[in-house]
This record gives sequence, structure tokens and C-alpha cells, in this order.
Amino acid sequence: MARKETAADAANPGRLKQIALTYKMTRRADKKIGLVLAAVGIVTFGVFLAIGFLIGHPIYLGILGFLLAFLATAIVFGRRAERAAFGQMEGQPGAAAAVLDNIGRGWTTTPAVAMNRNQDVVHRAVGKAGIVLVAEGNPNRVKSLLAAEKRRMNRIVADVPVHDIIVGTGEGQVELKKLRTTMVKLPRVLTGPQVTATNDRLRALGDLMSNMPLPKGPMPKGMKLPKGGPKMR
Repeated sequence: MARKETAADAANPGRLKQIALTYKMTRRADKKIGLVLAAVGIVTFGVFLAIGFLIGHPIYLGILGFLLAFLATAIVFGRRAERAAFGQMEGQPGAAAAVLDNIGRGWTTTPAVAMNRNQDVVHRAVGKAGIVLVAEGNPNRVKSLLAAEKRRMNRIVADVPVHDIIVGTGEGQVELKKLRTTMVKLPRVLTGPQVTATNDRLRALGDLMSNMPLPKGPMPKGMKLPKGGPKMR
């Protein structure tokens, strides 16, 4: 029991520090975050407290209002923090890989299955919707990367539906903040065993970028591909 209490005590400061860091990061992109959170909390609590006085139960409704105010503030904070994070990642090479890495259960993601020297890149995700190729970079250049990757996969997974998404803000593109939602809404056409079999076949195909020391998440701007590596498409 003592060990559990010690672990919990050690974890609490870590969580508080993480929340504080997230708030600071969000505030750099969203200057009004403090006012917004205060307004949400005060208004929610005030409404329930007023209702409590009207019906003769101010203490009960006050406690309920305090709990709901805390919940509402946490939800608003989470959404604005997520929006701020996407805003900072927008346009950075590898940003889509960071989103795919946190898409949730049921998806197997492989970052940078295709790349060129201009840092245009294609990532792959496999789930019950089939195979999703997510490209980021210059729209004209990534189309050739997507076509080449489809031809490469078609040799062994021709029976699996393939979707392609280009991340960006232009016409026909998907904004980074909407990438996860777009993928989750894709129709499910494969069973669990079929997803496993597809992943196995793709692993047998090999990964063009598997031997490259790519960092996780967004890649630094100006990063150069190592010489002597695999030939880019």
C-alpha cells in the first residue's frame, strides 16, 4: 500500500507539470485562453447556483455546478490546446505522422513509406477501412509519390481498398486538424483477420524508409536526407 501511495504522490506533480506546460504552449498561440477558461467556469457555476436559489437548493446545485464547471473548463481547455498544437504543426514536414501515431486503436501506421529530396512524404495507415496513404508536401509532387506507392503495393494487396489523402488547406485537401476525423469516418470494409493479413503482406513487401534514421513526429525544417541512402522515388 505504501508503494502505491508513493507512486501516486510522484505521479501527481508530473501531471500538474504537464498541464502547466500544455497551458503555456497553448497560451503562446491562444492569448485569450485564460479569459475563455475563466468565463466558461464562472458562467457554468453561476447558472447552476442561480437555479439552485430559484428552486431552494443552492448548496446542492452549487456543488453540482462546481463539478460541471470544472468538467466544462477541462473540455474547452483540451480542445483549444489541441487546436493550438495543430496550428504549430501545420506546414511542418512530418506533422501528419504525429497525428497518425495517435489515431487510436485499430490502425497500424508506418511513417514515411515514400519520400523525395524536397521532403514531400507519404505515410501509410492500415485499418478496417483498408489502406490509407497520407501525403504531405507540394500537391503536384506528392501525386507522383502516391501513384508510385500504389503501383508498388498493387503487386501484393490489389484486393484491398486504398484511399489517398493529401494534407493541406487547398481544394481537395484535408486540413491537419481534420485528418483523424476524416480517417475515422471512412467506411469499414475489412475484418480484423483481413487487416492482420494485409499488414503481414505489406511487411513482407518491405519499407523503403525502414533503414533511415527518421525522427518521430514533425521533422525539423531544412533537414537533409543522408547521402548514400536508398534511392528516392
